[in-house]
Amino acid sequence: STIMAVLLLQGLFLYFILYTSSNTGIGKTTAIDLAKRGARVILACRSQQRGEAALAEVKRESGSSQVVFMQLDLASLKSVRDFAETFLRTEPRLDLLINNAGIYMQGKTKDGLGLMFGVNHIGHFLLTNLLLDRLKECGPSRVINVASVGHNFGIIDFNCLNTHKALGQGDSFYDVLKIYCNSKLCNVLFTHELAKRLQGTKVTCYSLHPGAINSELARNTSSLFQVLLIPITAFFFKNTVQGAQTTLHCALQEGLEPLSGRYFSNCTARNLYPKAKDDVAAKKLWELSERLSGLV
Repeated sequence: STIMAVLLLQGLFLYFILYTSSNTGIGKTTAIDLAKRGARVILACRSQQRGEAALAEVKRESGSSQVVFMQLDLASLKSVRDFAETFLRTEPRLDLLINNAGIYMQGKTKDGLGLMFGVNHIGHFLLTNLLLDRLKECGPSRVINVASVGHNFGIIDFNCLNTHKALGQGDSFYDVLKIYCNSKLCNVLFTHELAKRLQGTKVTCYSLHPGAINSELARNTSSLFQVLLIPITAFFFKNTVQGAQTTLHCALQEGLEPLSGRYFSNCTARNLYPKAKDDVAAKKLWELSERLSGLV
């Protein structure tokens, strides 16, 4: 039977659900690979123009007509809810949800959350929870959360979250980088707690570091920073095909069920620092996320 994946790629969705910038980078590459394998893929994108352009490219590169664009803005809780409602009404299956969207810039979401906290964590958190029942019905199914090795440098300041609904303050290069790393730690802790809550179901979940990718993640940074990155990305960064491999491994590799909740890099389960598998912090972040996303 056809696999249904939803892919979030900064605006793309999959029937295997992937959420990340599916209109660029590893999201689009992942979508093409899944479509080639016969999956029905939904590309969830914020921008209709970029999403439709990506849709045409994924169809052309994969040779598949089972690819659909659906608009989704992770910076809007209403948009996430509308997307989930439309998806559940129009699509009968969901086998794979890939939360692959990410943003690297300061600002606020439409709901007053810190932008990186709202897009990189809360949007995915809400979407996953709204689709969990369908994932359970279609099990065995999987949730894939694309994180980053940057989570090692992150912290969760709950005082700042409670006060500012953000993972940090400031607009300096260091401040923005730190907040991004904090959001990636949220991805790993979310996966850790989600695995506990999924025990006894046929849904498993995994987080991962795709590698340093030569993609468009830095497009919102200063022009000087982007120029400085050119020689580094050319020689040391993975291309998007290489960068999509760990996502595809977690999505498709047989026998990973006993590793639910684990963190992967280079297609291998890796050990985590204690802060990235802290039961108390993970539960506290979950409960805070429930309140801020309106689930409770």
